[in-house]
Amino acid sequence: MHRFIDKMVGFASGRNVLIFFIPSLAVYFLMLFHTIPGVESYAPGMKIFDLLPGGYSYDYAVELLSALGNDGRKEYLSRQLPLDFIYPALFSISSFLMLAWLFLKRYDKGSKIFYLCFVPIFAGIFDYLENIQILFMILNYPDITKAQIVLSSAFTMVKSGLTSLFFLLLLFAIIRLLVGSKSKKAHSHEKA
Repeated sequence: MHRFIDKMVGFASGRNVLIFFIPSLAVYFLMLFHTIPGVESYAPGMKIFDLLPGGYSYDYAVELLSALGNDGRKEYLSRQLPLDFIYPALFSISSFLMLAWLFLKRYDKGSKIFYLCFVPIFAGIFDYLENIQILFMILNYPDITKAQIVLSSAFTMVKSGLTSLFFLLLLFAIIRLLVGSKSKKAHSHEKA
């Protein structure tokens, strides 16, 4: 595990962060402004599963899938989910590299803090698990079970929690970098 972290951290550069971050952002905005509103237009006033960080009940899931109708479920399957199967990999890799790159500016390469770079990787894994469950729910509708919804909802909540944790870590890394930069400047002015 430590070897893998060393390899990934060694790959963390501003250039490599951008190589994964720009496509990640492009896919995210395409979903946010195009495919998600397209799916939600079939069920006005309802949010798709991915946008419910607190999870959802069996009744909500059935109501959403019913409100979407055949065309809305088709739209979810053919337009939203394909992008949502690309996005987690891009998000996970770019976010791992971004944290590693920022941590490298303040911590030694062997620091245990680099284990925190795995938070977005786990968020991506749970995003895939959520997407697989959503796929099964749509394909099996109306024959979906409560257990399936509970599992899907749990994956959504864990994904959302880990994604939130990533953004807190990112904020921490940026603040740590800025505070460290200011203290270095103040220290160098004292010597002069």
